[in-house]
This record gives sequence, structure tokens and C-alpha cells, in this order.
Amino acid sequence: MSSSLISSSMLRMRVARVPLAGFLFVASAGAYSQVTIVPRVSITETVTDNVRLSNTSHQAEQITEIGAGIQINIDGGKLKTYFDYSGSSVMYAQGSSPNSTEFQNGLNTFGTLEMVDNWAFVDFSGAISQQGISPFGTQSIGNTSINANRAEVSNYRLSPYVRGRLGSLADYEARYSRAITGSDAAATSGVTTVDGLVKISGDTSFRSLGWSADASQQSVDYSAGRSTEVDRFNLGLSYSFAPQFNVFASAGRESNNYTTFDKESYATSGFGANWSPSERTKLSAARYRRSFGDAHSLSFDYRTARTAWKYTDAKDVSATPNQIGFASLGSIYDILYSQFASIEPNPVSRAQLVNAFLQANGINPNAAVVSSFLTSALSVTRRQDLSFALLGVRDTVTFLATRSESNRLDTLSTGVDDFNTSSLIRQRGFSVNYAHRLTPDYSLGVLVSQQHTSGDSNLQSTKLQLLNVNVTGKVGKQAVASVGVRHVVSSGNTAPYIENAVIGSLNVQF
Repeated sequence: MSSSLISSSMLRMRVARVPLAGFLFVASAGAYSQVTIVPRVSITETVTDNVRLSNTSHQAEQITEIGAGIQINIDGGKLKTYFDYSGSSVMYAQGSSPNSTEFQNGLNTFGTLEMVDNWAFVDFSGAISQQGISPFGTQSIGNTSINANRAEVSNYRLSPYVRGRLGSLADYEARYSRAITGSDAAATSGVTTVDGLVKISGDTSFRSLGWSADASQQSVDYSAGRSTEVDRFNLGLSYSFAPQFNVFASAGRESNNYTTFDKESYATSGFGANWSPSERTKLSAARYRRSFGDAHSLSFDYRTARTAWKYTDAKDVSATPNQIGFASLGSIYDILYSQFASIEPNPVSRAQLVNAFLQANGINPNAAVVSSFLTSALSVTRRQDLSFALLGVRDTVTFLATRSESNRLDTLSTGVDDFNTSSLIRQRGFSVNYAHRLTPDYSLGVLVSQQHTSGDSNLQSTKLQLLNVNVTGKVGKQAVASVGVRHVVSSGNTAPYIENAVIGSLNVQF
């Protein structure tokens, strides 16, 4: 069925770049009953007055994007996975692009394969998307504008592990992870991260008191920078005051070469708490003392019958700050997935319900609030995210806000990126999406968003503002069409511009 929708050359390209994730579900899908396969084709026509995103020489263009994709959900006894791949050809009627046709890939997949019953598992994930190269370069909406500051970035992660019980004494887990990030931009650095972890935990003679011990090793290797390593060992205690509330503390040592050529050893410590007063409310917080200073994590989730709230605040070492993470379908998708838990407990059925809701209301599940950027050395990043969703009978409102600060940790690296010109990169932004059901089959959507990036210098400042209005609706049993207009204003000292565009699309699922 899918061969008629996706050409063999496209399939060969994807299998070559996603060997593990692709073959895992292809080899196993037929053995499970709860499998959903949804192929699709689409065509999008964009008429823009400024395809090159220039402030001085506007060039109009008509852009045709023809795509095909497939989404697979598997919920089996051994394999649970989500797989979504799309490939599209982008054609420029006025020949604005150096290539007459540009091919773009999109991938989001994650899952777990149980290799040995209740003992050996493999987690896997992968993503391909269009991302920004520099936060101070030209920022764009969509993937069809001619923008040298845009690259196709791929992330793949494979993590086999075993877990079990040591008699009646303790639980254990041993895990290995390998993650690779690369892009098609020649001037950027790829990065390979390898992690190893062994952890044991158990109870004591005191019913509410528990203990844990873990040892880990990590290496991060940049193709255009240098390799860093860290070894960590921690001992921890936890105490449960009630089934819904517990506290924990840890102490240990870590040895790394984050800021030195040779490894140096440091003392570490941490403490935190977890509180879940109900199924609808969860709060967790932790603070750690590391070699580079304090790190922390804070997460709060709350939902009612019609609303869902989520807030996270984290600071730690990062190899790829603000890039699209693994195992996520976007902030809007995640918060709606949590909200629909009371309606549909089955994960696969709930995913289908969320996807149908987003499509019917013309909401992009993985729209980014702030643009990502590529780096060539380790950094320390603090990121705060707030998301909110209000689901009415005919109206849906989603709100996302992000704030981040990143600075280079590895000052010995020879890698070249934006931290060479700015010691601190700040990003903040928000988006508000309002969807109104005009009829059972048609909806009106209004999206307002803004992102602002700044560095050490006043010249390192960019602001991108967007207003998008679209109408989405069914034009058949399996087809959804949308027509919209967008107005984009980019201001700042780097690459200011104004763009207006009309976009029409048709998506057919089988």
C-alpha cells in the first residue's frame, strides 16, 4: 500500500539514514494486533512577496511542495513505538533556489523493544527537522524560504539496557546509550554522545527509608571541536512520608575535563522531593551541586476537566542547547496527550485521538516557540517552559512560553560557533493559538507568536513576530484542506525583513 505513495528512492534514502528505527518496526509490526498504519500525501502552494527574506530587494515567488508520508503506531506486548516520516519536494516557479527542486525530510520516531521478557530492552528514537544554524542569523517561518541560516538536522539515539531484581535485596539497571546529531550544513559540527550507567537501589529495615548507588560515564565528541569525558559516582537516600510524597538526597564524586585538558575530581551533592497529591497534579524538584556550579530541575503538571498546565525549569550541561529533543511530538501535543488521559487510557488510541483533534482544529503540534541553533562545544543551559491549554466546546486556546540562557562551558574547545562572539545567548518567546470550530467540519485558527534572541552586544539582537490566520476543514472523507495568510516581521541589526504570504494545502490520508 505504501509503495504506491512513497517512491522507492525515498524509502531507500530513509532506510539508509535510519537503519535501526526503520527496521525495528518493519520487522516486528506484523506480529502484533494493535498496529495502526496511516499513509498520506499532500500538496502545498505558497505565494510569497519576499522569498529571500530581504529588507532591500523583495522577490515574489510561487512555491509548490509535494510530499508523502506514513505514520505507524504499534502497541504490542514486545514493541511499543511511534513512527512518522515524511519526504517532500519543494519547487520554485521563478527559480529562486539554486536547485530547481529541493528535497526535505521529516522524521519523528521513538519506542521501546522488549528483547527478553521483563529483563532486556532497547529504547530508540530519531528526529529529522529543519533548524536554525545561528541564533543571530536570519530567522524564518516555515521551510520553503531561501535562507542560508537553515539546515536539516538529524538526531538518533539507541539505548539497550537490562533491569531486574537481586534476590530480595535490591533492584538493578545497567544501560548503554549512543546518540548522534548531524546536519547538512558544512560549517557546523556534529556531535556523538555515549553514556553508560549502572544503578542499584533497595529498601532498608525501616519501611519508609530507601537507598541507591549509581556509577556513570559519559563522553561527548564534537567533529569540529574536542572530546570531553565525565565519570560520576553517587550514593543516595530517600524517605517516603506518604505514598504521594517523598524526599531524597545524594552525595558523590565526579571527574571531568570540562574546563581542563586532564580530568579533575570534584565533590557533588544533591537533594529533592516528589509530590503527587492526585492523578491530576504532580510536582517534582531537585537541586545539585556540580563542578561548574549549581544545577536544578523543576516540573509541575496540573489538569482539570477543561484545562491543562505544565511548567518546567532546568539547568544543566548541554551538548545541543535548544535543539529538538528525543521522544517528543511537541509541547502542544504533549499537553493535550496528558489532558486526554481521562478520556482514553490506551496510549495508541489516545495518540490517534490527539492527532485527529489537532488536524480538525488546524493546530501544528510541534511548532517551536524559539528557534534552535547549532554548537561545537559543551554549554550550560537554563531553560524554562510554560504551556497551557483550554479546551472548550467550540474553542481551543493553547499558550506556550519559553525562556533560555546558554553559555559555553568548554572554553578550551577550538570549535567555532556563536559562543565565540557572545559569552551568553538569551532566547525568549511565546505563541498563542486560538482555534474556533465554525462547523463540525471547519475551523478558524489564529496564531500569534514572537521570539527574541540577544547576546553580549547590542548588535546581536533579533526579534521575529508572526501573525497567521487559516481556515481548515474536510473536503472529503479522508482529505483535509486549509487556506491561510501570514505576516512576518523580523527586526534587529542582523537581518530585518517583512514577508507576507498566502498558503493553501491539501492533505489526504489513507
